[in-house]
Amino acid sequence: MDSNWQLFIDSLWPLAKGAITATIPLALISFALGLAIALVIALMRISKNPVLSGIARVYISIIRGTPLLVQLFVIFYGMPSLGITIDPLPSAIIAFSLNIGGYAAEIIRAAILSVPAGQWEAGYTLGMSRTRSLYRLILPQATRVAIPPLSNSFISLVKDTSLASTILVTEMFRKAQEITASTYEFMLLYCEAAAIYWVICLLLSALQNSVEGRLEKYVAK
Repeated sequence: MDSNWQLFIDSLWPLAKGAITATIPLALISFALGLAIALVIALMRISKNPVLSGIARVYISIIRGTPLLVQLFVIFYGMPSLGITIDPLPSAIIAFSLNIGGYAAEIIRAAILSVPAGQWEAGYTLGMSRTRSLYRLILPQATRVAIPPLSNSFISLVKDTSLASTILVTEMFRKAQEITASTYEFMLLYCEAAAIYWVICLLLSALQNSVEGRLEKYVAK
């Protein structure tokens, strides 16, 4: 058997294992935390309180105006200079969560604002508080609007997790780097890693289409 083909087969499981045990969990945890941050920032952004709105604007501006790799390096390499040392994996989770929080905040804000103002008034008429109206009436409707762009953000995040290899997180791309260090088959291993990322993104896109199809049934036409 051709040596390159044998190397491809032998490295397939280590790379897939890296994706299953590190890449996907890293993306899921970061995305969940990022959504929580995004919801808070989005509510601050649409708040009538100028201080809260201003803080949210600055946060979003910083996140969107700086590269993700720089944010990652600031947390992992920069924080020790302030006396705070964070391990590679938590550093990656913090950086990715903050990054998603900034981008998803604008998606959630736009989705909330897309709900007609009459829905808020309907909630007040039923005796609901602003918080209860948000939870019971506004967010369920806004979710339908936010699902497609948030799904795209998650797919982008899965690919961005490869940046965690720069701070020594042993995710799938880091596994590929480790194998290439001993085999020097850069093209083969990196293309193999790219193919696995592609398959993961295809599966996520199929899941996204399925979720959108289910939600479409509940949209009034």
